[in-house]
Amino acid sequence: MHFEQIRPELTWRLRRETLYPDKPLAAMQMPADANGLHFGAFSNDLLVGIVSLFQSGTVYQFRKFAVALKYQGQGIGNGLLQYITNFCRQQQGTLLWCNARTSAIRFYEKSGFTVSGQPFEQNQITFVKMKKSLI
Repeated sequence: MHFEQIRPELTWRLRRETLYPDKPLAAMQMPADANGLHFGAFSNDLLVGIVSLFQSGTVYQFRKFAVALKYQGQGIGNGLLQYITNFCRQQQGTLLWCNARTSAIRFYEKSGFTVSGQPFEQNQITFVKMKKSLI
């Protein structure tokens, strides 16, 4: 398993397959993609995990975090989350946060994230803001 920075368009297939299987591939591009950093997890040169990272000063938000369904439960998501956490620390980041699906709360809590605020719904999916101090 290895992790590296990738081009934004390489994230779109996994975004659709894992997060939005009922949407067309063309709908996976976010306007913010051009301003973000995108990272991939590779197993035997196959892209199996992705995440997009956006910076505002010393605060980083990650979005569209996904691991291919047949690779879930193998530590890939945890490894990718640790990779971007370390990256943000190396960049002098002070806070890392995301809008997590409520089904993923326990996953993020295991990595030191805490719930911040009340759940909210977007596109018929319930999310909650989660954050982690990097200092």
